[in-house]
Amino acid sequence: MSTPYRIACVVAARPNLMKMAPILRALAACATPIDSILVHTGQHYDADMDGDFFTALGMRAPDVQLQVGSGSHAAQTALVMQRFESVLESTAPSAVLVVGDVNSTLACALTAAKMQVPVLHVEAGLRSYDRAMPEEVNRVLTDQLSTLLFTSEASGMNNLLREGIPAARIHFVGNVMIDTLQRELARATPVLDVLRQVNLAGFLQHDTRYALLTLHRPSNVDDPRRLRMLMETVVKLSEDVPVLFPLHPRTRAMLQRHELGKLLDTPRVACLPPQAYRAMLGLMKHASLVLTDSGGVQEETTALGVPCLTLRDSTERPVTVSEGSNAIAGRDASVILALSRDILRYGGKAGRIPPFWDGHAAERIAGHIGRWLALDGEPG
Repeated sequence: MSTPYRIACVVAARPNLMKMAPILRALAACATPIDSILVHTGQHYDADMDGDFFTALGMRAPDVQLQVGSGSHAAQTALVMQRFESVLESTAPSAVLVVGDVNSTLACALTAAKMQVPVLHVEAGLRSYDRAMPEEVNRVLTDQLSTLLFTSEASGMNNLLREGIPAARIHFVGNVMIDTLQRELARATPVLDVLRQVNLAGFLQHDTRYALLTLHRPSNVDDPRRLRMLMETVVKLSEDVPVLFPLHPRTRAMLQRHELGKLLDTPRVACLPPQAYRAMLGLMKHASLVLTDSGGVQEETTALGVPCLTLRDSTERPVTVSEGSNAIAGRDASVILALSRDILRYGGKAGRIPPFWDGHAAERIAGHIGRWLALDGEPG
């Protein structure tokens, strides 16, 4: 028997999968019957890595794959809009649910709004107040287009109210990424198993501590001078603690393009291939220190109570600093090294878990959607 309501749920990159997996389960269990259509835009897609994430997270394969691939911001956004329009025409959903802040998030929200399909935004209201970040533009515009806005921290509600969003459309539900983290943490891959799988079994043979580094944002890796400085800083840090560095494809490409890979040819830095979700959980869980420019990693380390330094000048997730284990290190080598050594010496701050980061955010999201559909939504 078909159900009366249909939601098109959009993913575009691996972090989206971690957020969407619990939402799909919660929608399936919602008291209001809801069909979900899983659309993968293919903005970031790797068959091996994405397949692993779908399997590990217990997600079904996408119902629709747009296969847009990479490109400039304008070209990518335009292609997603063009291909997503036909999906909306053929499926006639009651709403479109988007997560996060990638180009596909804005593209699908804009397409839906133009076609008078309500937009539901998960992770609404996050702001870095740095319009040089493409993600910030995507966040602001997607929120203005959305009918229901689900926030992960209190700052999101405050930001949206300042921007004129009616309070009745905003719901503080907590962090859905932590739903997945809590579900998968017991199955995190042990660190030594991760290293063994990449033929680095002896890397931590004489060390009980290590630092974990992730780096992928264009503002850090596309500028050769900034990238060189960060790599030189990592090498200096490795004199104090061994560093594990899973290389994002963009970062690897930039290291090769600018001939900087040789800087990491040192025995105390281990460059790893991109890691599966459970492997990354294992690496984060046991790290003495995490250095990152990833918003998701800031949240995950806060949930794990692992000290984190953000290699940016701002964060759109301020609760990870005000309540969690994160600190803004910026991009000054001396500051990064000083903060890192302070954490290694004294242990850093453990912080506390922010409100509603309790593993039940997806259930709250589904509850709000179900009640909205029953009261206001039009059947699909």
